[in-house]
Amino acid sequence: MNFAILNYWDIGLAALLLVFNAGLSLAFQLGLEKRLLIAGTRMVVQLTMVGLVLKALFAVSSPLYTGLAAMVMVLFAGREAMARQDRRFEGYWSYGIGTGAMMAAGLVVTVFGLTTQIHADPWYDPRYAIPILGMILGNTMNGVSLGLERLVSGAHTRRAGIEARLMLGADIRKAMRGVMGDAMGAGLTPIINSMAAAGLVSLPGMMTGQILAGVAPVEAVKYQILIIFLIAGGTGFGTFVAVIAASRRLTDARQRLRLDRLMVKSDP
Repeated sequence: MNFAILNYWDIGLAALLLVFNAGLSLAFQLGLEKRLLIAGTRMVVQLTMVGLVLKALFAVSSPLYTGLAAMVMVLFAGREAMARQDRRFEGYWSYGIGTGAMMAAGLVVTVFGLTTQIHADPWYDPRYAIPILGMILGNTMNGVSLGLERLVSGAHTRRAGIEARLMLGADIRKAMRGVMGDAMGAGLTPIINSMAAAGLVSLPGMMTGQILAGVAPVEAVKYQILIIFLIAGGTGFGTFVAVIAASRRLTDARQRLRLDRLMVKSDP
């Protein structure tokens, strides 16, 4: 089966669905129409630019340019994760913790997958490295942002309980254990739900794309299972690193809870 090449009219026709959603927002006075249209426009611009960049990267296949592209992806992922935090750390800590966790998780898991299961030759081939890193980073970003949000909000709302445990003689790690557990659980919940629903409720994107491209369904399933395992590993690794690093920043060597190191999103 051959698929026709999409033209701009085809894409514009699909975009009418987004306009329809914006109309529903107006009709029900949800106030989401502007955000919907901006997000849709931003998505089109970003994906178009990515397509042009990937075309150039595939032609060059250089470890330097592949590494630069990966670094840009990590930095933008860190920016998006920080933007989702209602309460964040002051200074560069707000950006650094999430970005560092995603960089560690994304690069380690991507290199592991490329060199041990996918056997890309060379291993830094952007045709494999960039899409896999993108899938891992996208899910890791969600896990990290949810974990950090739950950690700082939990420490704020449960401050009295944490400080009571400290006064009763518990060290800061024991006093924060419940909040940290909730944060890690929140970060891992989306990927757990995604794995539980894969196949029965949803057909993941990579598998669907391979099937549409003519790959045998059984082979497409194998690759999709591999990718989901890599995504789950990256999400878990990144979430744990981010939550542990953030919990250390929320405390100090004198066994105190340091909520003064946080700021509200609207603060200057």
